[in-house]
Amino acid sequence: MSAPETARPRRVVHVVAVALFRHDTHGGLQLLVARRAPGRRHGGLWELPGGQVEPGETEAQALRREIREELALEVELEARLGEATVAAGAIDVRMAVFRARQTGGTLTLVDHDAHRWVTSPELASLQWAPADLPHLSALRAQWSRDRPRG
Repeated sequence: MSAPETARPRRVVHVVAVALFRHDTHGGLQLLVARRAPGRRHGGLWELPGGQVEPGETEAQALRREIREELALEVELEARLGEATVAAGAIDVRMAVFRARQTGGTLTLVDHDAHRWVTSPELASLQWAPADLPHLSALRAQWSRDRPRG
């Protein structure tokens, strides 16, 4: 009789994403979202821009590099908003999201075919990439924190 087969641990891919906010002309808070280009995994779905953490990189280093590569922007990270793991086929995607502000560059799309600056109510109208879905409540909370106190 042979020993029972043990399940292989799932491979975890560590990614980071940016929650880049700005104030519109009326003082309202808007979030940058980007749509993945057709032909890419999850093409046509909206996401927070970012990418994979490479060996030897910190999350902050990876996120600054990815935003520079994907959007031609320089950002300063302000706060880590959370982390969640989502099953994606044979792998698990562990995604951390950071609030950031733009410090330089001009927005240029490389891996995406569209971008939008959205308000909190608009989040629900977008078709999101699966790894981003667990972060929507933390994003909505940013609008509550940013609301002026009377």
